[in-house]
Amino acid sequence: MTQKRGHDVDVRIGVQHSPRELSLETTATQDAILQAFKDASAGDGLLALSDDRGRSVVVPVDKISYLEFSGDAGRRVGFGES
Repeated sequence: MTQKRGHDVDVRIGVQHSPRELSLETTATQDAILQAFKDASAGDGLLALSDDRGRSVVVPVDKISYLEFSGDAGRRVGFGES
């Protein structure tokens, strides 16, 4: 998966028959992650994602219930009005 430096994107992956979702923070764009999902669907059927800290997850695409993205706009730090 090609990564573009920028804001971190939080990716949450819902897996069928699992009470917990997988969560990963990456600098890859949402479009790159969606393309990796499409490529995995057409290829070996395994979606492999990794973050900048070296953590990786591999999920069979036929078991994925949803992909949820957040955090692309950056993070606010501190207190006060914005």
